[in-house]
Amino acid sequence: MFKKINSCGLLGINAFHVETEMEISKGLPEFSIIGLGDVAVKESRERVRSALRSSSLRFPEAKVTVNLAPADVKKSGSLCDLAIVVALLSLTGEICIDVSDSVFIGELSLGGDIKPVSGVLPMAILSKKEGYKNIYVPFENAYEASVVDGINVYGVKTVRELLSHFDGNCTITPQKKYDIKSVSIESELDFADVKGHSIAKRAIEYAAAGGHNLLMLGPPGSGKSMLAKRLPTILPKLTFDESIDITGVYSVAGLIDKNSPLITSRPFRSPHHNISLPALTGGGSIPRPGEISLAHHGVLFLDELPEFSRSTLEALRQPLEDGEITVSRTGGKFTYPCTIMLVAAMNPCPCGYFGSKKKVCSCTDAKKKTYINRISGPLLDRFDIQIEVSEVDYEKLSSGKKEEPSAAIRERVMVARELQSKRYKNTGISCNAEITDGMLDEICVMTPDAKENFKDAFETLGLSGRAFSRILKVARTIADTENSELIEKKHINRAVNFRTLDRKYWSN
Repeated sequence: MFKKINSCGLLGINAFHVETEMEISKGLPEFSIIGLGDVAVKESRERVRSALRSSSLRFPEAKVTVNLAPADVKKSGSLCDLAIVVALLSLTGEICIDVSDSVFIGELSLGGDIKPVSGVLPMAILSKKEGYKNIYVPFENAYEASVVDGINVYGVKTVRELLSHFDGNCTITPQKKYDIKSVSIESELDFADVKGHSIAKRAIEYAAAGGHNLLMLGPPGSGKSMLAKRLPTILPKLTFDESIDITGVYSVAGLIDKNSPLITSRPFRSPHHNISLPALTGGGSIPRPGEISLAHHGVLFLDELPEFSRSTLEALRQPLEDGEITVSRTGGKFTYPCTIMLVAAMNPCPCGYFGSKKKVCSCTDAKKKTYINRISGPLLDRFDIQIEVSEVDYEKLSSGKKEEPSAAIRERVMVARELQSKRYKNTGISCNAEITDGMLDEICVMTPDAKENFKDAFETLGLSGRAFSRILKVARTIADTENSELIEKKHINRAVNFRTLDRKYWSN
């Protein structure tokens, strides 16, 4: 007797179809699982046996063979437990209806309960794309899967409940589709509370408007972290496709809120500087997305940048260019998305007061050089906007004058983003920071004065090719905030001024 039941597996955050094939034949009682499964897959045998016993169901006294196809793709975890038990019950006559249009995902407990699993959303998306009508998932994952439209989602609590559903004795009601509620951008943090810092605020506005990476350098207490934490309040709302992308990452990482499964606000991740390389980039013995992927379509904020290990920081260089990161393990290669805004803050020296107007730096030249050079030139080059944040004087701090609120800044950001959305329609690009080198001549058209000015700056400052393209992208964003089709001389000047920190702090 042979039966095939549909299930899914995960490679990184990517779901793939798994055919759970089962054969029951005469011979000595045996239960084997083949198909390149890991230890957790092999342990399904004991979970299935115990779950059936606890549900007062008989395990056949025969040779039972399960094949998880495709056999050349590594399977991990307990995702196929439910499919295995459905195949077994179909062959023993407990389930008599055709379930070829359905997908089964879930882990069995020894008591016959269906336990929640990670990564249900990408598996539900795949099942819908492949044309399946129904998907059966653990009850606690049903709300998450209901985000996907066009497929019936059934939340199952126990093996017995699933049998009653197929018998018609007590059918399971399909999960209601997830209702996307309006997203409020209200926050306790607001730029209206930030006194002074007019240049820094304008730089952050440009970064938000174009999706540019930002580096802030200044003494302790100058307001670097305060400014960075308010950045999400001026970022544009997520599109539905972006929400699905981010939610898929969080689903695989097991970080979904069961009461609000769809992530509707841009992530802001701020890991501590002692974070390990796998925790930042992804991986581990059981591959999971790292902080850089959890910040997908949002902000990764690295405070005290030089305190991060050199190897950890250098590992960010390629993902920042590619928008994805590939982690190689013995089980295969896992690719995670990481289209992010990298925002970093740092002191100019170990004591923090080099260049300060209020306190005297106590560091030797050698210590200052060693500290600042923890940030390599190639990594520094990937920050489109680099600004110095100075202390605010007493008069500004004590002033009762109201500063511009986040809502007003966000309106300008949205205008610039709408221009970019129309410009890059059907190109796969969402903002100026993602412009490819091949598109620079077409998109970043300069006036003759701007072109001549940029040439002088490029030769005088000895800029790299990467700096050339990033300055042009920032200038394009500055022009967008002023609704200018052409990049003018003033736009180039501002963009170049945001790339001069290395001349003051990194030069000999």
